[in-house]
Formats: sequence, structure tokens, C-alpha cells
Amino acid sequence: MKKIVILGGGTAGTMMANKLRKALDRDTWDITIVDRHRTHYYQPGFLFIPFGIYSEHDVRKPKSSFFPVGVNVMYTGVDKIDAANKVVHLDEGKVLHYDYLIIATGTQTKPDETPGLKDKLWYKDIFDFYTIEGALALQRHFKTWQGGKLVMAITELPYKCPVAPLEFVFLAEEFFTKKGMRDKVDITIITPMPGVFTKPIATKMLAELLVEKNINVVSDFYIEHIDNDKKILVSYDEKEVPFDTLTIVPVNMGDEMVERSGLGDDLNFVYTDKHTLQQRDYKEIFVLGDAANIPTSKAGSVAHFAAEILFENLMSAIEDRPLLARFDGHANCYIETGYGKGALIDFNYETEPLPGTFPLPGIGPFGLLKNTKINHYGKIMFRWIYWHMLLRGKELPVEADMTMAGKKRVTF
Repeated sequence: MKKIVILGGGTAGTMMANKLRKALDRDTWDITIVDRHRTHYYQPGFLFIPFGIYSEHDVRKPKSSFFPVGVNVMYTGVDKIDAANKVVHLDEGKVLHYDYLIIATGTQTKPDETPGLKDKLWYKDIFDFYTIEGALALQRHFKTWQGGKLVMAITELPYKCPVAPLEFVFLAEEFFTKKGMRDKVDITIITPMPGVFTKPIATKMLAELLVEKNINVVSDFYIEHIDNDKKILVSYDEKEVPFDTLTIVPVNMGDEMVERSGLGDDLNFVYTDKHTLQQRDYKEIFVLGDAANIPTSKAGSVAHFAAEILFENLMSAIEDRPLLARFDGHANCYIETGYGKGALIDFNYETEPLPGTFPLPGIGPFGLLKNTKINHYGKIMFRWIYWHMLLRGKELPVEADMTMAGKKRVTF
């Protein structure tokens, strides 16, 4: 039998397992998915846990619930990929041979990469919300916190879900206002970027919201270390920002097996053709989701849109046809802004977020670069869509390619 191996059973890997099992004959194609963890987390939901909006129960389910019948599942780690011989070496000496390999191993937070981050204040006054442990610890902390300087810091790019730090400070502003202690909480967001987002038009809109909500911004701040005794962030150019509670996006890196396999960059993201989604050097390897080093957001929407392209190109490769499908970097992100409202951005490699309506031109119902209640509902509805449609590889009513229909060109 021909063999397809999928490394990673998160969002990207699970979608591909479902799509491929439906499309390929079971008597001809053997599909195996490899992942060391048995629990699937709805990671966009971690953002809501510190504020008591979601519980752990709302964001976790068994991975086995989403893997299709007829796919082999191995719960184990990956040591390395021998791409030249089309072999995956697993933990405990096991090996898997493949005809085609899909790397969907995602990205992980690496708090140890920042001096002083994972020190004596870790999960006491310093937290992340990119892990379930960090989100739950921060929820417990906020229940009794009396106020002070709340700092949301980004260590470096790239990181998963670029809008999440902004959403965090917006939700924190609402949370402490409703607790009647907003006057006791000074909120600051710190970023290594020159603005609060990577795209100028979206940055302008989001920066205006931050000013409106009295949230401070410190830009161009590259964290060198964290002083736990003085409770300050120190940059490489010796600037200092004090904190009482620090929420941070740790350094994000790809799976360590990428380094052992010699397939990626210095952050262990796999070298990937940004259009075909093939690995740069090996035509039998495709890369999907956060594991790829393509120049777009590390977000679930990107994995969804890219999955459509990868599926088409993999089927073409199997049938010995040219790879004609091209991924345009399409990303689509709802942004929680607090008080039951949200914003929405839609962009790709070439086109930054623009105002307009989505997904139907002139109708919407969602407004691009607008702060509305319907956008908030879109964000909330997505959890149901994620569990019941996206993971299961079902078609969604949004094209993989970004469209200019409904968008208004602006100059900036």
C-alpha cells in the first residue's frame, strides 16, 4: 500500500486526516497520524479563561473524537525525519516509511528562551495565556488581585495568533471596569513592533481603540531579561518597564525534531514554499499550519485556508500532475474588543486589511475594520464551527483565496 504520514494531530493535521481519508481509497492508501498528546485544545479559547468567560471544560476534548475511521493513530513523539530515505524515526526506535509526509507539528512556547521569565515569579505574578496551565493560573490570580500595573508583553516575532495580545488588554479593560476597579489598574501593552500590529491600516484603527480605552502602548521594545526582584522588564537598549502583574507571549518555536531533521530555520519552522506548501528541498513533504515558515499569521484560519491548497496539490502530486493550486497567504481574524463587540480583519501576502464587508459584498453581515456586536458574535460562533466543521474537514462558506469583493481600497 501507498503510505501518507501526518506528523501532528492538532488543527492542521486533523483537518488533513479527515480530508484525505474521504478522498483516497482505503485499499490503496494507508494514512497514519502521529501525535504525542491525546487531548485536543481549542487554543483560541485560552484567551477567555483568565476572565472567567470560558472554563477548561469549554476548550478541551479527546483528539480521538475527531480522527476519522480508517486512519491509524500513534500517540508517540517524533525523533527525526530522514527525508532522503522517506523515513520518520519515532520515539523508542520505531520507524514509519512514507510516500508522502505532511508536517503539521505547530509551534510551542519557549519561556526558557527569555532570561528571568521562568523564574520565581512564574505563575505567581508572571503568566502566559498560550497554555492551558498559564490561562488557569492567571484566572486564579485575577480573582484576588487588588490592582496595580498590568503589563501585556510580546517577546519576539513570529508568535501564534498575532491579535491575541490586543484582545487580552481589551478584555482586561472591560473585566476590571466591571469589577469597579479600573481606576486601580494601569494597563500597558509592550511590543517589539513599531506599532500594535504588522499592517498600517489595521494598526491605525486598533491604536485608536487603545487610546479610547486608556491603554498604554510601548513599541520597539525588545526584551533582554526580566528582573524578578525589581519586577521590571529590561530591553536590549536598557529601557525599563515596571509591572505588578505581567502577562507575556513567550518566544514561539517549532518542534525540536525539525532541527534534528535539518529541515527548518533557526526557530525550527520548516522551510516551505509559500505558494505550493511543499517543503523547500523535498517534493514528497508538505507543510501545514504553524509549523511552516511562510510569511503570514500563525493562526487557525491560515491553517484552514492553506489546507484547501495543500489538499489540491497533494492530490495532484499523487496523480503525477503539476501543482497548480497556490496559497495566497489568506488570513481572517476576529478581534475581541470588549463589551460585546469585536473587529474583523481579512488579508493575504500582498493585501493588508481593508475596510468593507465580509463575506458577502455590501451585505456582510460582518464589518471589516469595524467595531461591532455582530463581529463579536462571529468570534463566539467560531468555537462551535471549529469543533463540528473545521476539524472534521467539512466545507465552510469562505473561499481559500482572499477576494477583494466587498473591500474598499484606501491610501495610508
